[in-house]
Order: sequence, then C-alpha cells, then structure tokens
Amino acid sequence: MSTRQKKKADTQGQRRFKPYPTYKDSDVDWLGDIPENWEVKRLKLVAALNPTVGEVRGRTLDTEVSFVPMEAVGEYGGLDLSRTKQIAEVGTGYTYFSDGDVVVAKITPCFENGKGAHAVGLTNGIAFGTTELHVLRATKDLDDQFLFYISLSDAFRRLGKAEMYGAGGQKRVPEAFIENFRPPFPSITEQRNIGVFLDRETVKIDALVAKKERVIELLQEKRSALITRAVTKGLDPNVSMKDSGVEWLGRIPEHWVVKPLTKYIIEKSDYRGKTPEKVISGVFLVTAKNVKQGWIDYECSQEFVATDEYDEIMKRGRPKNGDILFTTEAPLGNVALVDREDIALAQRIIRFRMNAKHYDNHFTLFAMMSDYFQAQLLRLSTGSTAAGLKASKLPMLRLIAPPVPEQYKIVDFLVHQMAKIDALIAKVNGAIERLKEYRTALISAAVTGKIDVREEVG
Repeated sequence: MSTRQKKKADTQGQRRFKPYPTYKDSDVDWLGDIPENWEVKRLKLVAALNPTVGEVRGRTLDTEVSFVPMEAVGEYGGLDLSRTKQIAEVGTGYTYFSDGDVVVAKITPCFENGKGAHAVGLTNGIAFGTTELHVLRATKDLDDQFLFYISLSDAFRRLGKAEMYGAGGQKRVPEAFIENFRPPFPSITEQRNIGVFLDRETVKIDALVAKKERVIELLQEKRSALITRAVTKGLDPNVSMKDSGVEWLGRIPEHWVVKPLTKYIIEKSDYRGKTPEKVISGVFLVTAKNVKQGWIDYECSQEFVATDEYDEIMKRGRPKNGDILFTTEAPLGNVALVDREDIALAQRIIRFRMNAKHYDNHFTLFAMMSDYFQAQLLRLSTGSTAAGLKASKLPMLRLIAPPVPEQYKIVDFLVHQMAKIDALIAKVNGAIERLKEYRTALISAAVTGKIDVREEVG
C-alpha cells in the first residue's frame, strides 16, 4: 500500500469511531501519540519468540499433531489444520508451536502478503510447520488475540519488510526486528476488548470480501464458458454440425476438423532441464508461477538468471513475441503468449509456435484455455501430489481447427468479450482491495489507540 493509500485508508478506518479523551507522546517515530494510560514496550518483554520443541518431551512419538506447511497458513488469519502427522515424523526439521501461539511467515513475499495466524484447535494442542515461520507466545501481561492483531498491523508489516535481509526471493524478517518492535499496550482487559471488537468487525469485512470473490468466480466461469463455446461451436448459431468422432468432444461445425496438437507445431522447446542458478538481477526468469491463464504475471514472482548464461539456458530456442508458453506442472495447463523477448524460461514450461497456415497462435491460446482442452490434460496427467503431463503424451492432445480466416474472427470476438469481462473483474478486485485496506487500517487504528472502541464492546 502506498503512503497516500495508507493515509486514506487510515482515515476511513477511524471515521466511524471517536478518539481517546487524552493522549501523550509515545517517543516512537512511527507511532506518534498514544492514549494517556497506554504503555510502549518492546515485544520481547511481553512475548516469547520461537519456543523450543523440548516442550513436547513426555509425549509419545506416535502422538498425532497438526502439520502446517506454508500453503496452510492463511493471509490475515486462519490455518488449514486438515493435515496431521506423528511427532516421530516431524519432531526435527520443522517449526514447533502450540495452541494460543501466533505464527508469522518470515520469508518474502509471504510476510508482506500478511500470512500469519492465531493458532487454535491444534491436534492435541500441538503443531509442527514450515521452518519459514516465526512463533510468538504471549505472556501473562499480553492477550494472545491482541498480539495476533499487532502482527497484522500496517506498522508491523511495513517496518518488518524494511528490516528483511537476504537476496531476491530469499529475504526474511529477522528475530531481532520482532523482539525490538515497540507497540503500545493498554491493560489486559482493554486488550481483550479490542480483540473482541476486531474479531466482530473483521468477520463482517471478510464476509463482504467473500461475496465479491464469489462474483469474480462467476465472471471467470462465464469467461471460460464463452471461450469454450466459441472455439468448439463457432460464432454462427445456424451452422451445420457433425459428430466430431471424439466421445468427450461431441458435435462441432461441419467444416471444422480435429487434429493432434503436435502436428502443426513448427518450433518447440521443452524446458525440463535443471533450473539455472538465480541472481539478484539479470534476465527475467519466467517460471510456471508467472504463467497465468492467458497472460504472464511479472509481479507475482521475480527471479533472474545471469545475462552471460542466457545463451546456454535458451540454446533450444529463444522466445519470440506471439509464441505460446504452456506449463506442464504446478500448475498444469496454464498458457500465455510471449509478450517480450528479453526473458528466460524455467523448468516445467514448453514454448512452441504453430504453423500459421493451419493455426493462429492466438486462437490456439484460447483453444488451450477451453474446458475441452483442459479436460484432456487432466485425463492424461500423472502425479500423486501435483498433476503433471509427460512430454511423451503431447501427441495425444487434440485441437479443433476451423479455417484460419474463421479463427481470426473468433479471436477478435473473444478479445472484445474478454476485455469487457476483465474490466468487470478489475472493478470488483478494486472493491476487494479497498475492503482489505480498510481492514488493515481498522486493525492498525485499534491496536495503536487511534480509535477508542471500549463502548463498542458490550
């Protein structure tokens, strides 16, 4: 969040609620004034950091405990506790925590994205999780739910980001930052009241966010259905149809054909080798995470390879604008068109170019995004933990082909329709972002005493 956005969100977060009657100087630059009866303390004075696994001594090795990898840690709260393991399996090499502890992701971008939770309902009261977690445990003078909200506050995340050390995607928040972070504290009773208030208000905000996220899901389903219909039935509702000869495909326009995907690929590069060593800056490395459904996201993951290694990395063929990128695993089946040529490609990506006499690259992109093509991938995929497609199975994939001039018309139609749907999705995403900003601002205002919520809690 930019400084301007933060100030606006802070104002929104405080508008409904009155301030405390009297304030005093906190002597902390980022904090400013605090309520008269609040006291600033370093976190290490009221919370223990990263308790030792020695606490589970006395438990039998076959005791079931919660197992929490990073993907099970929610953003701004919540743990997926569906996984369990025995202590014998996780007693070493993982981060230990117990009921009541607060966990905070320490690695980028998880920390900046707000990953963290208040641990409750753990199996046998114990959990072991990813080593990329800091564990905070409240002492008798600190309410654990209030501590959780401190960890979600804007100042904690913003200042923690500034203290990160390491390179690129391996930056981490040090223990020293958390130990020396100086928030203000009211009495334990008031801490609990603030926790109750924020629980109530954030549930309301989260419900609104969930409704808007459902709207986005419906728009995405509409987009998928529109693409699938256009690339399997065409644009003419009165066209004569025929049996495709493929059971799972059904009927297609009479003048269309079904062909193997690989038959009309004129250049293919399969990047399944060893991923090159990452560097701080250089040539942007497009990984499977960057390839979304229809576009390349250069912001979600930023990795680089050395410029002087580029020729070796791309010896099987450099990407050209318009080439198709196809992910073979984690995730399987995402496709995008190359929109810049100064990139390298990582593992699990196949780059190819179609024969323009038979297939337009952009039409192929839409065809590969369609339900009928994605269903083929699932049928042919292997893997117990993550679905993947072996290169040997590429010839088994089928594409429907209208004449190339008709492909152009379908592409023009879909580009126009997708623009309208994407505009609606962007609008709803904007509303979600504003709600999340308000949520953060409200939490920050409450835990720093900028608003007085005592009368809000009955």
